[in-house]
Amino acid sequence: MKTRSGIFFLLLFSFFSKSQETVKKDSLKKDNQKDSLTSISEVVIQSSRRIKLNDGNIVMNVSGNKDFKTSMNMLDVLRKSPGVTVDQEDGIFLGGRVSPAIFINGKPVVMSSQELQSYLRSLSPEMVESVEINSNPSSKYDAEFKGIIDIKLKKNTNLGWRGSYIGNVYANKFSYRENSLNLSYNTEKLVYNLQFGYNYGISTYRYNALQRLANTNVMRTKNYQEDDAEIYNIQVGIDYRLNNKNRFGVNVRGSFRDNYRTRLGSLYTTNDDETQLIFNTESNNPTHYAQNNYGITTDYSFQNKNFKLSFLGNYLSVENKQKDDFINKDRPTSELLSYWKSDLLNKINIYTGQIDVSQKIGNSTLEAGVKFSDTSTDNNIKYDTLSVSNQFIFDPNRSNIFSYKEKIFAGYLAYSKKFNKLQINAGLRFENTKSISNAITTDSIVSRNYLEWLPSLSTNYVFNKSNELFISYSRKITRPVFSQLNPFRFYFSPLNYWIGNPYLQPSFTSQIKTTYRFKNWVTSFTVGREKDVMTRYPLYNPQTNVLEYLGTNLPYRNFAVLETSFPVKITKWWNVNSQLSGYYNYEFRPYLDEVFALKIYNYEIRLNQVFSLSKGYTINVFANYESKGGNSLYIIKPRYTIDLSIQKLWFDNKLNTKIGYNNIFNSYDQRVEFRHKRIMDNQFTHWWDTRKLLFSLSYNFGSSKYQAKEIQRTEEENRTR
Repeated sequence: MKTRSGIFFLLLFSFFSKSQETVKKDSLKKDNQKDSLTSISEVVIQSSRRIKLNDGNIVMNVSGNKDFKTSMNMLDVLRKSPGVTVDQEDGIFLGGRVSPAIFINGKPVVMSSQELQSYLRSLSPEMVESVEINSNPSSKYDAEFKGIIDIKLKKNTNLGWRGSYIGNVYANKFSYRENSLNLSYNTEKLVYNLQFGYNYGISTYRYNALQRLANTNVMRTKNYQEDDAEIYNIQVGIDYRLNNKNRFGVNVRGSFRDNYRTRLGSLYTTNDDETQLIFNTESNNPTHYAQNNYGITTDYSFQNKNFKLSFLGNYLSVENKQKDDFINKDRPTSELLSYWKSDLLNKINIYTGQIDVSQKIGNSTLEAGVKFSDTSTDNNIKYDTLSVSNQFIFDPNRSNIFSYKEKIFAGYLAYSKKFNKLQINAGLRFENTKSISNAITTDSIVSRNYLEWLPSLSTNYVFNKSNELFISYSRKITRPVFSQLNPFRFYFSPLNYWIGNPYLQPSFTSQIKTTYRFKNWVTSFTVGREKDVMTRYPLYNPQTNVLEYLGTNLPYRNFAVLETSFPVKITKWWNVNSQLSGYYNYEFRPYLDEVFALKIYNYEIRLNQVFSLSKGYTINVFANYESKGGNSLYIIKPRYTIDLSIQKLWFDNKLNTKIGYNNIFNSYDQRVEFRHKRIMDNQFTHWWDTRKLLFSLSYNFGSSKYQAKEIQRTEEENRTR
C-alpha cells in the first residue's frame, strides 16, 4: 500500500511540475512579464484573512476560497474544515466526539439526520458565504448544543426570480443519485420559495468479525448489506417583509423515504485450531423501511434601532414503519433453523416555541429568552416466530410497546460589554425537564422532574489585527435520545443486538476552551469533564454465544483536545492547508465487577492541497490520517484516506462541473478490537463504500440571486434520530 501511495504522489508531483511550466508560459504571453513563479523554497505563511475569529469561533470564507473550490457540496467543505470530522456515514462531529447542531444564517435547521445530509449535499460551496465553527456555545443556546456549525448563505435582494439545479452522482459497485431544484421569486415585500429534491440509488456495507468463544471455538461473522433507497423532499415557504421593522415567515415541509434493505450473513464456527467445523449457518434479513415527515415553521422578528425581538415556532411529525424478516438456515443442508418477523411502528410529535429579545446600550448588550418544548414518542414493535407447526405466533419475549413524553421549559439571561480591546460575555441558563417513559410490555414506568442551572463565561482580547486570544467556560446537559431509552432489540445478526435503557440519566459536561490566532494560524485547547457519560457496553453469554450491547451511565470521563490549523503557500499555483489534532480521553468505566480506567491518546493529521492550473482548472488532493485510538474497552486501529477532485467553470460561470475520486486506496474501513482478551476475544471491521467516483453538476438560472431563509431545527429534533 505504501508503495502505491509513493508512486501516486510521484506521478502527481510530476504532473503539477509540468502544469507549472504551462502556467509560466501563459503568464509570460499574457502579461509580458518576467518569470515570477515562486520557487518551492519560498514557503510562506499566508497573510490574507481567509480565517478569522468571532467570539473565539473560527470563521472561514467558503465562496471563492481555493481550499473549497473542488468540494462537491457542504459536507465535503466540512470534511476539510478545522476541528470538524465527517465519518463514513456522513455523521458530523466537533473535537472528534461532539455531534453539533447545524445552523443556517444563525438559526438551527429543522430536519432529520438523513434530510440534513441531503440538504448539505444540495448546497454547493458557491452558495455559501462563510462557515462559523463554535465548539463551546454560550448559555443563550440550547443546553443540548455542545457544538454549533453556522452556515451563512450568500445573500442578494435583487427583485425577480432565481433558480438552480444541482445533481450529484456517486458510483461504486452501485450508483447513488441526488437531484435538487430550488426556485424563488422576490418582490419588494414577499419572497416565495420552493425546493424539491429526489434522491435514489443503492449503497453497500460490510461487517466482519472474529471471536474466540469461551469454549475455545472460533466463530467468524460476515454480513453484507445493500440499501436501495428512494427519497422525496419538498418545502414551500413565504417570507413577508411588512416594513423595515417587521418580518414574518411561514415554511411547510414534507419528506418521504422508502428503503429496501437486503442483509446476508453467515456464522462459521470451528474448533480452536480451525481443523473441525462446528456449525455453519447463514442468515437472510430483508427489510422494508418507510419514513414520513411533516413540519411547519413560523417566525417573526421586530427590530427598532438597538432593540430586537424574535419568535420561532415549530411543529414536527415523524412516522417510521419497518418490517423485517429474520431467516436462519444451516448452510451445508439448507435446513431452516429459525424464522421470525418484526413489525415496527414509531410516531414522534414535537411542538416548540421560543421568544428572544436583545437591547444594545452603548458598548453593552443585554439578551434574554424563553423556550418551551413538548415531545411525545410512541413505539410498538411486534415479533412473530415460526413455530413447529409451521405457523407464526406472537413472541412476547422480543415484542415491546414503549412511550416517552418530555416537556422542557428553559430561559436564559446574557450580558456582554466591550472595553476597548477586551470583551467580556456572561450568561446563565435554566432548563426544567419533566419526562415520563413507559415500557408498557414490562410494566415499567420511569418519571423524572429536574431543574438545572447552566452558566457560561468568556473573554476575548484583540492585541492587534494579527493576534487575538479567547477563553471560555460552559456547562452543558445531554439528554438521552429516544432510541437509547427504548428497551427493544435491534438486531445486527441472529447472535448480536443492542437494547435501549429507559433508566439512562442525562450527562453533564463542563469545559474550558482557549483559542489563539496569529494571522491565519489558529490554535485551540479544550479541557473538560463529563459526568454520567452515556455509553454502550458489550455483554457476552458463553452458553448461548449471544453478544448484547446495553446502555449505561459511566461515573465520569476527562477529556482534552488540542487543535491547530494553518495555510501555507508553496508557489503561486500550490497551496496547502494543514490541520493537526491531538485527543486525550480518560474513562472511569466499571464493567463486570471490575473498573477499567485507561488514558487514551490519539491524533489526526489532515493535508488539503490545492493546485490552481491554467485554463481555469483547479485540482485538489485531500489526505487524512487517524492514529490508533479507542476507549477503556476497545482499540480502534489506525486508518487513512486520500481523495482527488477536479473543478472547472463553463458558460460565463453559470455551469460548474466537478469530478472526484474518494478513498482512492480503499483504506478507510474501521477496525476495532476488544482490549481484555480474558473477558472476550473479539475483533471486527466495519466497511462502507466510501471508495467512490463522484460527479457534480450545478447550473444557475434566472434574474435574481435572492437567498430565501431556511427553516429551523430544534434540539428535540436532533434527538429523534
